[in-house]
Amino acid sequence: MLPSRPLPKPVLLSEMLIREIAAGRLVDGSRLHTERQLAAHFGVAVGTLRKALSILEEKGMLERIQGSGNYVKSDVHKSGVYGFFRLELVEGGGFPSAKVISVDRLEKEPDMPDFGTAHTAHRVRRLRFLDETPIALEEIWLDGRFNEEFSKEDLSDSLYYFYQKKFDLFIANATDQVGIATVPNWGPQAFALDSYEPCGFIKRVSQDQYGQPAEFSRTWFDASLANYTIRHR
Repeated sequence: MLPSRPLPKPVLLSEMLIREIAAGRLVDGSRLHTERQLAAHFGVAVGTLRKALSILEEKGMLERIQGSGNYVKSDVHKSGVYGFFRLELVEGGGFPSAKVISVDRLEKEPDMPDFGTAHTAHRVRRLRFLDETPIALEEIWLDGRFNEEFSKEDLSDSLYYFYQKKFDLFIANATDQVGIATVPNWGPQAFALDSYEPCGFIKRVSQDQYGQPAEFSRTWFDASLANYTIRHR
């Protein structure tokens, strides 16, 4: 099972900070540590850290005041490539990553909801992590109208980031149905739950930037390790 390609370091750092802001660990108006302190904490060059902060500033989530510092501007209407990832560790937080199990182009299944005009779709199966803990299995189906082929080696940890770069596709909205299902039989041993064991379940239909359905996904998660979390402000 091949690991996904990591996101570029500035993007990865910005996403880590966005998750911290969304979880309330970095509160609105708080001042971040100095850039040198943050760079040392994350083990990156100051230039890389500054690029990450610039991404946050562009999203309206950071105010950079010359001679004073960098201040958090919490805004739930602006999010990163993990903005629709609703699973968090039971104790809170956790940064998402993934290992790809398989990528295939297949006929859509008859019982699937409408998520585009093509008869086929790209199916991606992944093991999802929060920090280093395996917490979920994912099966994502991208409508076949995005017809350019891709492989496991092409994917980054964030499919939404990959969509943006590969297809100029931006996931703008998603509708989730949360319930209980049984673990599928294709999961790797690293996932703690056995096949056909009851688990948390998320079914999602996602829309593109034009309001058209583009993706369907199913997620089976270990509810002893992760919670499905939405915050309202």
